[in-house]
Amino acid sequence: MVMKMKKVEMYDSTLRDGAQGQGISFSVSDKLKIARCLDRFGVDYIEAGNPFSNPKDAEFFERAAELKLANAKLTAFGSTVRKGTAPEDDEGVNTLLAAGTKYITIFGKAWKLHVDCILGVTPEENIAMISNTISYLCKKGRIVFFDAEHYFDGYKDDPDYALEVIKAAEHAGASAVILCDTNGGCFPDEVSKIVKVADKAVRITVGIHCHNDTGCAAANTVSAVKAGAVQVQGTFTGIGERCGNAPLATVIPDLQLKLGYSIVSAERLKTLTATARYINEVSNLRLPGYLPYIGGFAFAHKGGMHADGVAKNTKTYEHIDPSEVGNYRSFPLSEVSGRSALLPKLQAVESSLTKSSSETKTITEKMKELEHEGFQFEAAEASFELLVRKELGRFTPHFEIDHYRIISSMDSLDGNHYTEKANALVKVKVGDKYEITADEGEGPVNAIDKALRKALEVFYPELRKMHLVDFKVRVITSNDSTAAVTRVLIESTDGENTWTTVGASRDIINASVIALTDSLEYMLKDR
Repeated sequence: MVMKMKKVEMYDSTLRDGAQGQGISFSVSDKLKIARCLDRFGVDYIEAGNPFSNPKDAEFFERAAELKLANAKLTAFGSTVRKGTAPEDDEGVNTLLAAGTKYITIFGKAWKLHVDCILGVTPEENIAMISNTISYLCKKGRIVFFDAEHYFDGYKDDPDYALEVIKAAEHAGASAVILCDTNGGCFPDEVSKIVKVADKAVRITVGIHCHNDTGCAAANTVSAVKAGAVQVQGTFTGIGERCGNAPLATVIPDLQLKLGYSIVSAERLKTLTATARYINEVSNLRLPGYLPYIGGFAFAHKGGMHADGVAKNTKTYEHIDPSEVGNYRSFPLSEVSGRSALLPKLQAVESSLTKSSSETKTITEKMKELEHEGFQFEAAEASFELLVRKELGRFTPHFEIDHYRIISSMDSLDGNHYTEKANALVKVKVGDKYEITADEGEGPVNAIDKALRKALEVFYPELRKMHLVDFKVRVITSNDSTAAVTRVLIESTDGENTWTTVGASRDIINASVIALTDSLEYMLKDR
């Protein structure tokens, strides 16, 4: 039975540490949206950026009043004073005060290597810089957290000095010292031992800040909490410099559901997946399917034995109920899926089908045959539904493509840059009538899509509402070089519903036409 334990504070650094991740570039509007989302979820602190480092962060703090946060406390981030500078004369420190936040996080060096090589000061001067900065900010009425940068490496190099650093921060008035595994090179047993020593050395809150360079950020964070840390720093989905930061979307359910710590309410925890997806959407990142708790694959059961086990008792292959974190159970459609996994999908088309139905066996074998040819139905359930309808004799094609022709060209703009143009001619048959149409597009797939829909809109005007949302290409048998099988996934929408279809062929255009045909037929299926 899980024991009820003390509250652990969540400190999210998506807007500062996360912004340092490769390919991340938040606008001020993006940062405001993410801050509101984090507040709704219930994190305790939002580290919003360093107002001294760039104009974007400075503008964010100027507009921070727009947020009207209900739960989270906004925190500005910056460094200790520069060498030989008094706090009141340090531009960075005064910019932090001008940000207007009650909470300020200051980072300083806890590793002599950095004190010597980076700052170029003596160990004593570094201690003075930390103490003077914190003391000055506290006198100005701010609540100060101290990030002891490289604390674990510093402790392993010189434990007495690392401890002296955090004791100096406490004596200067810091409300919390956060031990940072800045290089991300520690393992859970090391973190646990070092946190225990620090927790005994100071009387203020001890926090943990881990990077993921050994893949241990979440495990190290949990170990730190078990050893006494009560503030957890990380980024919600793990984005950040190099290999990223501790992902709060993993740490929160680890602590709350597995260890009984109090983090957020059960109702807010149910928004975990939606929060993570929203943050990555604003960050212009796809949420990886393999992420614990929140990923699209986290509760996906592809293997036949696994799917059959979950159908009988979900505990056989699930460590929690996915609804606790706002995720859902799925049964991907593939050649390793058994009939138990396929059955719910089949019954959505024909409710009378059972696991032992001959049609169920036929459809399963047909799907495996097609996947051997390069098709894949996991992410293309519209194509799967059409396959089922065909095998059940419940599908009548709305059109036939008599033939098509595509001509592509590259036109020079200035001798160095080129623009690609493609022209497509298509002839379709609907009933006993034919329609021939041509169109131009940016590339062959765009051209054939436009020409095909233009021809069919003569017969089916409702297709005017439909357009492509996404187009993905993957080479399946790369050892065959230019003769390799190519799989194409096409996502389409009519403005209300979205569906995905698949095509596979040794000819990328043919694979695209197969997927396009399925997409159009799916739009017309209930006509």
